Amino acid sequence: MELFSYMEEYDYEQVVVCQDKQSGLKAIIAIHDTTLGPALGGTRMWTYESEEAAFMDALRLAKGMTYKNAAAGLNLGGGKTVIIGDPKKDKNEAMFRAFGRYIQGLNGRYITAEDVGTTVEDMDLVYQETNYVTGVSPAFGSSGNPSPVTAYGVYVGMKAAAKEAFGSDSLEGKTVAVQGIGNVAFQLCRHLHEEGAKLIVTDINKTAVARAVEEFGAHAVDINDIYAVDCDIYAPCALGATINDQTIPQLKAKVIAGAANNQLLEPKHGDIIQDMGIVYAPDYVINSGGVINVADELLGYNRERAMKKVETIYDSIDRVIEISKRDSIPTYKAADRLAEERIETMRKSRKQFLQNGMSIVSRGR
Repeated sequence: MELFSYMEEYDYEQVVVCQDKQSGLKAIIAIHDTTLGPALGGTRMWTYESEEAAFMDALRLAKGMTYKNAAAGLNLGGGKTVIIGDPKKDKNEAMFRAFGRYIQGLNGRYITAEDVGTTVEDMDLVYQETNYVTGVSPAFGSSGNPSPVTAYGVYVGMKAAAKEAFGSDSLEGKTVAVQGIGNVAFQLCRHLHEEGAKLIVTDINKTAVARAVEEFGAHAVDINDIYAVDCDIYAPCALGATINDQTIPQLKAKVIAGAANNQLLEPKHGDIIQDMGIVYAPDYVINSGGVINVADELLGYNRERAMKKVETIYDSIDRVIEISKRDSIPTYKAADRLAEERIETMRKSRKQFLQNGMSIVSRGR
């Protein structure tokens, strides 16, 4: 792959390749943009088909974090790490401590957290070597399980999308079809139930479904039937790419708002649902409660402060919809524009500050 050409095209700042022969560490740290602040993004451990695939995943994910953090209103840039290896059998203490030393060497340009294939325990090992890590055990000042916070963010974002679709942000009496009943979705169902929404749920985990039925009076359907149910809101909370050529014709919902990542199989599907009059709450905006929460750890974690910041997801969805209308573009593109406008504003401000500083120095001579 032509790494520098790719980095230049998408304006990446830095890629750090890390290896430790003794522990087996092979890691790629990608820093996309630090205009708003140090790059924050998790560490993924995966058995990649090739080193090139690992590089591309790190780059792709790092750019995604730039947009996610910017749209969330955080003073943080975007970065990501991938560790090449099988998370079930290749982990060891020396590996994560060596990785922590590499992070420390970046002197705060990059801050990591757990991601696919890594755990709180892994981050605790990283923490032994650097303070530039979040999502560690509560004993070290962490915020703990992020699922309830992420769920609350999805809930308030859903209310903002509902306001656009129905004229009111009240979810009382609305029927919400929730696909996937994992930790985040279960907490989301709790918020919806407490407001008086009606729930339709599905999951391959029958125990999770049964629990939602028992606690929230939800109606269970087969995993293949969730798209076509009569509902007001479709909440994808499991795998990505569930908005695609096969599912879109089945949808009866007027709002799509859920916790899953990468909900659109292809960008064109965002265009299609926009043309259908469906209000789509872009995934990386509405599910940003988790990253907002861990970002607060950098200030010395305060749950009340973090939750108030999570509540601004409502305003972010409002702003995305406003940009969508202003520029006559689908909301998934409007989300990108929201992030890009914030970054560009900061770049211009910084440039003006530097120019003013040079002018003062010049006059001083």
